[in-house]
Parts: sequence; structure tokens; C-alpha cells
Amino acid sequence: MLKRVTNLAESLSPPLRLLIAAGGVLLAALALLAPVTVIAQTPVPGAPQNLQDTGLYADFKTLAVDPRHLAFTPQYPLWSDGAAKRRWLSLPPGGVIDGSDPDAWVFPVGTRFWKEFSFRGQRIETRYLERQADGEWLYAAYTWSPDGGEATLTSQKGRRNAYQLAAGRSHTIPSVDDCKACHQGVRSEILGFSTLQLSRDRDPFAMHAEPRSFPDVDVNYLIEKGLLIGFPQKLVNTAPRFVAASATERAALGYMHGNCGHCHNDQGPLKNLGLFLRHISADRTQSAAVTTTVGHPIKKRAPGQSPDAVLRVEARHPQGSALLERMASRYPPLQMPPLGTELVDKDAVALIYRWISGLDASPAEPNSQAKGHSQ
Repeated sequence: MLKRVTNLAESLSPPLRLLIAAGGVLLAALALLAPVTVIAQTPVPGAPQNLQDTGLYADFKTLAVDPRHLAFTPQYPLWSDGAAKRRWLSLPPGGVIDGSDPDAWVFPVGTRFWKEFSFRGQRIETRYLERQADGEWLYAAYTWSPDGGEATLTSQKGRRNAYQLAAGRSHTIPSVDDCKACHQGVRSEILGFSTLQLSRDRDPFAMHAEPRSFPDVDVNYLIEKGLLIGFPQKLVNTAPRFVAASATERAALGYMHGNCGHCHNDQGPLKNLGLFLRHISADRTQSAAVTTTVGHPIKKRAPGQSPDAVLRVEARHPQGSALLERMASRYPPLQMPPLGTELVDKDAVALIYRWISGLDASPAEPNSQAKGHSQ
């Protein structure tokens, strides 16, 4: 073998023989003479390129959803610039949900979720989640064509200007990282299919409540069908709900749970803020969303924030409440939530305004930092 390579080198031009002397081409020649081994590459699993291949539809031409999937409606839906939404769940054959921890349901491998967004009757996007063999969730979003004839996989970076909203703003299909920023803020990445969201004791005054699905998929339905196991009997006997001083407060706490609690809770990366807006199912005392907001100084002033808003919530004074000010802003450094909306949810702002206006007193513990001396 070495002799063959040497003869090959001698037959080349002087410049190349110089390179051979340096060793570079000699190695290349050896590689050329050696047999080539083709290594099969395992395809990286990912979302299908077309929504119709995710299994949502029994007939994509008529957009007939597979009747084996369960349509469901959370009682406190996430507001997304007024989009109308439809949601479905599909469990793998024989698969069941482990509800032993009522605040972190465990879904079997192969579970699929879809959420469809429409504006003025036009489908814009459908988001997709699927639990993989390694236990991780696959995130994907599909963009609908203007004629509604197809929905194709959106780039992982998302898509801006997917639909023109009011005031020159537009709906954005979020990136995968943006989706994970919200969904991975609590122990269960599934936010709208949970103990509180599917409680049979539904809030009749829930903000942006949607028509109920048929069949009415709630916790009791899932248990009766054998799809939810290990769920605490005490929560079956007494369905979870907020302990609230009024119907307005219950609706306000529910809105904050559904729209803010996936980031502001006692489990995620923002727990050190001490702002807990997510409901705990077994909690039968005053909501943490009350005790961690009313009378509490803000931790740090956001850019553009009013100097008068030094408390998260100032009882009876909505104008001086930082929480309300941030909800009512769409100045990027100030607005809350920071992702997922381009417009102010005016109905929710009005609801929180009424709640704060009706608060009798601050339930917060006495704080050495008087108003006007917050950190």
C-alpha cells in the first residue's frame, strides 16, 4: 500500500510533491485509496411539515376533526389579542393521565395537544405539542394559508406580521423559545388542561369565557372515562376554586392565574420575586395572588413606570397600582405580559380596576418599607 502511494506522489507535479513532503497530500492520498464507509444518519425526530400529518383531522379537505380527540375549554383562557381558539387533546391508545399531583399532571408518551387561533373567522395558526419518547415535549406551530387550504410548519424562530391587528400592530406566531419561556415556568408544561382549568365548579363570571365543549370535558368526565387516575378524592368531593371575597375578585384572580401565573408562581425562575399569581389546587385559604400583591412594594421600578406606582396593588387606588399600570401598557419594557399580546386587554384592565377599587384593606403583613420608599 505504501509503495503505491509513493509511486502516486512521484507522478505528481513538483508543487504537489512539496506538499506531499509536508505530509498533507500523503494523508489525502491514503484516504482516497482506502475504501469509503457510508454511515447511516438517524433522522432527527421533529414535527411534520404539514398540520394534516399531525393526526388532528379525520378529513383535511373538510377540516373535520378526528372524533377520537377530546375538545376542551379552560375556564380561564389565555387572552391573545382577542383571538378565538379551539383546543383538542389526544391520548395514545390505552394511555391515561396521572393526576396524583393535582398541580402537575403527568401525561403519557404520545399525548398530543392542538390549539387553533382565528381572527374574524380566519384561521391564522395552530400550535402543536406532543410528548416524545424521552419525556420531553415537542413544540411546533403551523401557519395557515390565506385561503385556508393548507397549514405548514412555521420556522422555530416564529413569524411576525401573521395577521394585522388594530393600531398598526400585528399578531406574531411565537418562536419555540418563546413558547417554552411560558410553558416551562411551572412543573407541568401543559397550562390550560389542569385541575383548576377543568374544575366542575366553573366561574360564571370568568373573563373571556368560551362556549363549553361537548362532551363537557372536566375533571369528573376524565375520571369517569378512566382517563385520569390517582386524582385526590378530596378534590373530587370539593372541586377547586378560588377563595375570594366577591365574584369580582374570583374572576380577577382567575384571569391572573390564566394569563400571568405560568411565570409568576412559587416554582419557576421568577419565584424570588415573591409574586405568586398561580392557584394551588389544595389551597383553601386566601389566595397567594392577594397576599403577595395587595400592599406589597414593587421590587424594582420598570422603565417608564409612574413614580406613584410603588405598590403592586394599592387597595382602593387602582391608579397607584403597579400591576394594573403594567397590564394597561404596551411599552415593551413596561408591559405585562411581555409575550403573546400586542394589544391591551381593555376588558381585563377594567376587571382588575374594579377589583382594586373594591378592596377593603391590605392583607399584607406590616412592611417596614413605607409607601414611597420601595426598592
